[in-house]
Amino acid sequence: MSTSASIPAVATVQFMQMDRLRAEAAIEPDPVSTAPATKETQIIAIYGKGGIGKSFTLANLSYMMAQQGKKVLLIGCDPKSDTTSLLFGGKACPTIIETSSKKKLSGEAVSIGDVCFKRDGVFAMELGGPEVGRGCGGRGIIHGFETLEKLGFHDWGFDYVLLDFLGDVVCGGFGLPIARDMCQKVIVVGSNDLQSLYVANNVCSAVEYFRKLGGNVGVAGMVINKDDGTGEAAAFAERAGIPVLAAIPAHEDIRRKSAAYDIIGRPGTQWGPLFETLATNVGEAPPVRPKPLTQDELLGLFSGSAVGRDVVLEPATVFDMVGRDESVKPTLEVVYDDAA
Repeated sequence: MSTSASIPAVATVQFMQMDRLRAEAAIEPDPVSTAPATKETQIIAIYGKGGIGKSFTLANLSYMMAQQGKKVLLIGCDPKSDTTSLLFGGKACPTIIETSSKKKLSGEAVSIGDVCFKRDGVFAMELGGPEVGRGCGGRGIIHGFETLEKLGFHDWGFDYVLLDFLGDVVCGGFGLPIARDMCQKVIVVGSNDLQSLYVANNVCSAVEYFRKLGGNVGVAGMVINKDDGTGEAAAFAERAGIPVLAAIPAHEDIRRKSAAYDIIGRPGTQWGPLFETLATNVGEAPPVRPKPLTQDELLGLFSGSAVGRDVVLEPATVFDMVGRDESVKPTLEVVYDDAA
C-alpha cells in the first residue's frame, strides 16, 4: 500500500474518534441524588500528650461502640503503634508503613487484609512510623493516608472512624486532620497536670487558627483521664468553652487492667457505664470553636507552688558568662553626617 493511500484512512479513523467523543460529551450526566444519606461517617481525631492515655481511651471506646451496634474503624497514627496493641490484648499488628515497604520491594500491592484486622466488631489498623533518626513521623502519617486512599478509604461504610494522634508533635503530618478538614471534630485527652493541658490548649489553638482560615473542624470536648479530683482539667475545659465528655478516675483497677491489655469498656462490667456514657457523648457532641488560653491563663489554673509563679527572672550578665566585666568596644559602623 502506498503512503498516499494510507493518509485518507488515518484521517477517517481520527474523524470517527472525534465523532464518538462528541457523542459521549453530549450525553447528559445522571442527576445528583436528592435522597437522604443512608449513612454518614463521623471521622473523629483524638489528640493528647504522649502517655496521657489516648490509646487506652480509644481502645475501650471503640470496643464499647461496636458492642452498641456501631461499625467502627480505629486507626493508630502514633509512631509507637500502641493503639491496636491495647485492642488486641498486647499483640501488635503489622503497620501500613512497614507492610507497604515490604510489598513494594516484592513488587506486590497492599491489600485490605494485609493491614486491617478486627476484634469483636472493631476494625483496626496502624499507620506506624520510622525508626528513630530514619525519617519524619509526620511524613509517615501522610504516606499512610495516601495508602488508605488507594485502598478506597472514602468508600468504606463505617459509622465512626477514630484517629489516634499525638498532640505534642507539631509538624504538619500530625496536624493533617485539622489542616485539611479530614475529620469533623477533635477530642482532646488530658489530665490534671500542666503538660497535658498545655498540649490540649495547643490543639485548641490549632483548631481556632484553621477555623480563621476557613476550616470546618471543631473541638467536641475533652476526656479527663487519670482524674484525681483536683479539678484543673475541668477548669481548663470550662475556660476553653468545651464540654467534658467523661472523667476516667485514677483507679488502681483501671491501671492494673490497662497494663495487662485488658478491655474494661464492656457492657455489664464495673466500668461499662462510664464508657457507655462516653460513647454516647462522643457521638452526639457537636464540634465547637474553642477559646484557647494564654500561657498566663493556663498557669493560673494551678497553684503557684506547682508552676513556680513566685520565681523572678533575673537577667544574666557578660560577667556571668565569661568571668570578667564587659569591655566596651568601639563600633565599626560608618556614620554619615546629615546632608547640609
